[in-house]
Amino acid sequence: MDNREEVREFLTSRRAKITPEQADLPAGSRRRVPGLRRSEVAALADMSVEYYAKLERGNLAGASPAVLEALARALRLDDAERAHLLHLAQAAAGSDALTRPRRRTSATRPWKAHRSLQWTLDAITAGPAVVTNGRMDILATNPLARAFYADLFAHPGNQGNLGRFNFLDPASRSFYPDWDLFADMAVAILRREAGRDPHDKDLHDLIGELSTRSKDFRTRWGAHDVRRHGTGTKRFRHPAIGDLTLAYESLDLAAEPGLAMTIYTAEPGSPSEEGLRLLASLAATEEAATSPSRTPSAD
Repeated sequence: MDNREEVREFLTSRRAKITPEQADLPAGSRRRVPGLRRSEVAALADMSVEYYAKLERGNLAGASPAVLEALARALRLDDAERAHLLHLAQAAAGSDALTRPRRRTSATRPWKAHRSLQWTLDAITAGPAVVTNGRMDILATNPLARAFYADLFAHPGNQGNLGRFNFLDPASRSFYPDWDLFADMAVAILRREAGRDPHDKDLHDLIGELSTRSKDFRTRWGAHDVRRHGTGTKRFRHPAIGDLTLAYESLDLAAEPGLAMTIYTAEPGSPSEEGLRLLASLAATEEAATSPSRTPSAD
């Protein structure tokens, strides 16, 4: 797959983000573009201007690990950006077949959690737990997560996808008090996945849909930022229980390449912990009320 445009835009956007001062270079007064010049990046990476220009035109095929490392260092890439650059180079060289996730979750054969994985999810009762793929599809949940993401699952148009919910469902503006932060993260996660698995048609379809229907998405997509969903703290406003501040950990599933389990927890003794307990109680009560009643059998 030809990914030269993706490479070109990524490298250009990273170069534009670095100021001369950050690179210990004189700022000068005749700069016509933001960030560093090509010649300055080439000097920082210890390569010729001609060779760097070739890379920035999208020709990463054949670049050695040493060249990629020098480029990452010159452009001050963080860990997620370095991994993205490596994935782009692998795709350009056609060597990503063994590193990209196996294709799954088609319309005709949807992926289903193995029973031991579902048991693991169900055993997590103190916080929401979900399994997602790189497209941000929610593939499996524990009961508390179903209640936590009630707004997402209430709208069939979201298709269980966090990206669609974030950009196409008005309910997300209330659920995410820091909506802009969540939007930035969602786009950066999808951009990272696009570099990791450029052959995923479902991902391309999702990006096309969001780009067409959401100006907020289009603007962020053009920034070429990447991010790995690992650990941190987020704020939520649940329609039934109000404000929550939750820590999260995202763990790659070794037995399911390309999938991750994300678990949300609250600080012990905090109002958020009490809120999750209340949500679990409400969910259990609702489930009991909607479950078919059992008629006692005659002896």
